[in-house]
Amino acid sequence: MFRIAAAAAVASLVFAGALQAREVTHAMGTTEVPDDPERVVILTNEGTEALLALGITPVGAVRSWTGDPWYDHIAGQMQDAEVVGTESGVNLELVAALEPDLIIGNRMRQEKVYDQLSAIAPTVMSEQLRGDWQINFDLYAEALGLEEEGEQVIADYRQHVADLSDALGEATDEEVSVVRFLPGQIRIYQLDSFSGVVLDQLGFERPENQDVDDFALRVGKESIPDMDGDRIFHFTYDTGDGEGAALAEEVLDDPLWQSLSAVQDGRVHAVDDAVWNTAGGVLAARLMLEDIARIYGVGH
Repeated sequence: MFRIAAAAAVASLVFAGALQAREVTHAMGTTEVPDDPERVVILTNEGTEALLALGITPVGAVRSWTGDPWYDHIAGQMQDAEVVGTESGVNLELVAALEPDLIIGNRMRQEKVYDQLSAIAPTVMSEQLRGDWQINFDLYAEALGLEEEGEQVIADYRQHVADLSDALGEATDEEVSVVRFLPGQIRIYQLDSFSGVVLDQLGFERPENQDVDDFALRVGKESIPDMDGDRIFHFTYDTGDGEGAALAEEVLDDPLWQSLSAVQDGRVHAVDDAVWNTAGGVLAARLMLEDIARIYGVGH
């Protein structure tokens, strides 16, 4: 604890001398932040994607949920970033040692250590981690003093969505089902999930049990009939012990799964868990749009 306090004291001198010109209101209150933060630590996966999209490489970031230590689609941009723990287990000593001038986190994940983080550097926290990543993105852009750049990123993304939706045409009339396999559980994803938001933006229909403003249904193999749709997208989260992949294989081989109409029609697609769910940010959203364009064979 002494090392944390000492490093925090040094860091406090650094940001105390910086220009504190802007106030940012966030999930934990209002915080003064420097005009042009140069050493940013980010404590969520979707936040990491926001920074990269805005041209900022963090000095420190929580490790990706999968990858070593980063998702494949961001690894090339994160070579100079230090790992500072996980979203649910931030290493305060490592954060302090980086002497950041801004820390960005999330209330759901780091509320209990907000005071310690704020003692190290000005800390801004988003509220939720669910479907609509754009809400957090706007806050992060504001905290970084990059509102105009952020608006352009969002405008480009929305144009991408609009172009792809036009190219898909009547294909969005399909009721698309989204299923995830994890160690010990299966989830049927609904509208307030990362993939659910993107699919809704494109205009896709969803099966009745998924056309709900909620996150996900947690089910077992007996609920395989509830996973059907005109088309099924499925992805697997595996922690390295193979349990997630084993459950996926078990379900995909099950006679109930084989009897689903989407399976019978050959409209089932295995997609990447990081892109369709776990990364949860703007870079993954772009890649998800590319996946959909490829699967449906349309330009965008």
